[in-house]
Amino acid sequence: MQDRTYTADVAAGETATVAGWVHEIRDLGGIAFLILRDKSGKLQVKFEKDEMDEDLVETGLGAHRESVVAVTGAVEEEPRAPTGLEMVPDSVDVLAEADPELPLDPSGKVDAELPTRLDNRTLDLRKPEVKAIFEIRSEILRSVREYFRSVGSTEINTPKIVATGTEGGTELFPITYFGKEAFMNQSPQLFKQLMVGSGLERVFEIGPIFRAEEHNTPRHLNEATMIDFESAFVDHHEAMDVCEGTLKAAYEGVAENCAEELELLGYDDFAVPDADFPRLTYEEAIERINATGALDEQLVWGDDLPTEAEKALGSDVGGHYFITDWPSEIKPFYIQDYDDDPQLSKGFDLMHPRMELVSGGQREHRYDELVAGFEQQGLDPEQFDYYTKMFKYGMPPHAGWAYGVERLVMTMLDLGNIREAVLFPRDRQRLSP
Repeated sequence: MQDRTYTADVAAGETATVAGWVHEIRDLGGIAFLILRDKSGKLQVKFEKDEMDEDLVETGLGAHRESVVAVTGAVEEEPRAPTGLEMVPDSVDVLAEADPELPLDPSGKVDAELPTRLDNRTLDLRKPEVKAIFEIRSEILRSVREYFRSVGSTEINTPKIVATGTEGGTELFPITYFGKEAFMNQSPQLFKQLMVGSGLERVFEIGPIFRAEEHNTPRHLNEATMIDFESAFVDHHEAMDVCEGTLKAAYEGVAENCAEELELLGYDDFAVPDADFPRLTYEEAIERINATGALDEQLVWGDDLPTEAEKALGSDVGGHYFITDWPSEIKPFYIQDYDDDPQLSKGFDLMHPRMELVSGGQREHRYDELVAGFEQQGLDPEQFDYYTKMFKYGMPPHAGWAYGVERLVMTMLDLGNIREAVLFPRDRQRLSP
């Protein structure tokens, strides 16, 4: 609609055309109001029944809630209207009539359970509070991309259909690819490592990953969006610096550009992390967890950290923090071990007090050591020949990491379920819409 004006942009004294959804109709007898809603806000449209054309009144007030309408009329000041303005219509066009029986209430007056909301996501996102989550998510991605470019990174896109899994194992979705078996990629890890050995050197990717894990929890998905980073000629400490920088940039972008959305969600004191994130070794982490007394059994060297342990340590630290120097046996084959202590890896995780956000580390760039790592973890190096052979041709020292966009949104906004942070979640039970 060429002449359309958003409701937030109309001004008293002008004639305008606005288009959107019928949010509500208030019939007070001789006078009635249609509240029209678009992406920018709401506008009150006034119908004085005795002074207007009968067909115009019937069309405007006969439209069901959530019908799509276009209204043209004069805009006037009205202090009693929600926005201080109202429109007196000259014409009302019903562009798409809505069924009177809606599966959920976009006005928010009647709550709906999360499964109902996800089944009707289009309607669900008409609620300003839900829409605000995805405006914030969009700002996070914009801010992160801007930060990556500021540190000299090139954005790349890697294949999502692959011949072998990144880390082997059974957590793969098999597909048929022209009569051959293939898989949906569980990570761009191997491809982004190949790129640091190219002329690009420092790269990032924001894209989907697929994991056939049989989880059914509020913080796991089978399709997620990952932010990946990899750089040549850096170690794990420098990779952590960039990781911390992207997260702070995301918070700063949201604080600066999403004030209205934060207000809608009830964040009056949205805090941007400013201090450096503590960096605890794995050994220090399990000592602090054990000291909290939160677990029934004490953790010992080599244990992975259960959810209760992460929460106990997060509560003790009180903010974002890194865990470094993990046991080699816990980390994947491509994480480099310390030469003077091969039981210790240069892997790290970035933690939010609620959960893990990032997994990363310095990579093994030496061919013989890389192949040995495959064999130690029971993987056949021949299946990964496209990857390993490139390490024969001059692969520089490099490090990187990856974290999930949904977990970042979830922890930033304190959402109860990760599915609230993705438009159309994919989990064990949900394949549609």
